[in-house]
Amino acid sequence: ISQAFGKITVSRIGKGISVMESKVQTQVITQKLLRQFAAYLRDQEKSCSTIAQYNRGLAALHRFLQGAPVTKHALIAWKEHLMRHYAAASVNAMLAAVNGFLSFCGWSDCRVKPLKIQRELFCREEQELSREEYLRLVRAAVQSGNERLSLVLQTICSTGIRVSELLFITAEAVRGGRAVVRCKGKTRYILLPERLRRALSAYLAKQKRAAGPVFITRTGKPLDRSNIWRDMKALCKRAGVKAGKVFPHNLRHLFARTFYSLEKDLSRLADILGHTNVATTRIYTVESGAAHRRQMERMGLVIT
Repeated sequence: ISQAFGKITVSRIGKGISVMESKVQTQVITQKLLRQFAAYLRDQEKSCSTIAQYNRGLAALHRFLQGAPVTKHALIAWKEHLMRHYAAASVNAMLAAVNGFLSFCGWSDCRVKPLKIQRELFCREEQELSREEYLRLVRAAVQSGNERLSLVLQTICSTGIRVSELLFITAEAVRGGRAVVRCKGKTRYILLPERLRRALSAYLAKQKRAAGPVFITRTGKPLDRSNIWRDMKALCKRAGVKAGKVFPHNLRHLFARTFYSLEKDLSRLADILGHTNVATTRIYTVESGAAHRRQMERMGLVIT
């Protein structure tokens, strides 16, 4: 009887191994699967930037595997490889992309856990753009004769919009006093400060335009991130601001910190910035180490 049961057990184990081997062999990333996943993301109305980020993560995994099957062991090895070469946030972004792909393919048993990252208590001083530095950038743009760039800086910093949302700042929005921003499947309304409206109206009058996006290229297309990034970097030397601090998203961070310092309402700020999760908004309001140091000095708890 024991021998009979032994045969049955071995037989079942053998069948189990063959099924597992067959399953592993089918778990190979193909171009067809990648195209299907990209189409799925579009159907889910993911933004172009999100789809591009997912594609980068999957491309990195595809290069690492070099045609080998997708297994939990292989993905753990890839995760360890990423940890040696990338920052934790970048690792988690790629893992999120791959985990989404695995769920789509029905390979959820291969999903890997993201890294645990403690929220930073202070922003890096070498990357924090101060109000004074922002003002120097605006003045440098004016002095260099680049009125468009000057207004781009002021528009992003006074409204908190993303650089990709500049195209929603239209002549019609300037006249109405508010812009309708559609991003990441959400619609929100952005009020334009009166001084900004007057400056943009004067700019449009000089350009003899009464409709469409305010900020366009010579060919009439809306300005994109690369145009603005390049122009901002060109200002650094004239303004006396370190290049590491000068990029469009830092203007959005400056808006958030300034708003929060005046009105300690994180939920309202999240709505203005278009954040679904308030935890994301907290990142924007993190103070610098220098500010925290000054606060500790004012406490006066060191007496020797």
